[in-house]
Amino acid sequence: LEDFWSKVSRAATFSPFQRGPLDKMMGNWTLDNSPLFVAMDLMARLVSPYALGGAGGNPLRDILCESIDFTRLASGPVKLFITATNVRTGRGRVFRKHEVTPDVLMASACLPSMFQAVEIDGDAYWDGGYSGNPTLTPLVQECESDDTFLVQINPVERPGTPRSAREIANRLNEVSFNATLLKELRMIAILRKVVDAGAGEGANWKKMRVHRITGDIMTKLGHSSKLNAEWAFLTMLRDEGRKAADAFGRTCGPNIGVRSTFDIDDLLEGV
Repeated sequence: LEDFWSKVSRAATFSPFQRGPLDKMMGNWTLDNSPLFVAMDLMARLVSPYALGGAGGNPLRDILCESIDFTRLASGPVKLFITATNVRTGRGRVFRKHEVTPDVLMASACLPSMFQAVEIDGDAYWDGGYSGNPTLTPLVQECESDDTFLVQINPVERPGTPRSAREIANRLNEVSFNATLLKELRMIAILRKVVDAGAGEGANWKKMRVHRITGDIMTKLGHSSKLNAEWAFLTMLRDEGRKAADAFGRTCGPNIGVRSTFDIDDLLEGV
């Protein structure tokens, strides 16, 4: 992983998405005050990536090919589920490990305002977050573990009401990408209440234990920080992630394999 992210960081050295002098001086990791980011953000709202003819390409594909042995991945013991959104149908397609290719990974991360859709088997695909972020059903239907861990990177809750155009766009992005996850968690909560457990799939839904790992740092970062690939920023995120995992282990570790530490029934409030 360190090798992969270091390659991403090096590839982004000459990217137009760089922090402005003011953000660097104030220690902000966002790109909100970068003139080039503001210009590119405005252009993304007015100009289609198809109008640009794919100018500049996307170095991520080459990095994926260099970093991942897809043959070993397909034959490995760990189950993998990658979601991409079918542009034509609007539905998510879940790719299993034997189906994962560079195109599948590129499709699962394809933001339509920035990149042209990725074609797979004759269909165009966008980021999987629009249809499943992540898709949880395969974890219940196709996996044996009763414990599911959610690593939260988009804040579900954020204090206060956004006022500026940037704050509104940032919160709208978070709400949009969390919507599919919350909807699926609500569905799971309802199924656990109404489905007869029995001995089949119903039992899997009943036994499902949900845990969530999250950190306060995510509420301090805006949407534009997702385009920041500075090595110092990436290592900061890594270290914060480790802190969050350690904190989870100390407070919730004894409950793993015993009970849920994230009460998804709370998501039914107002439903």
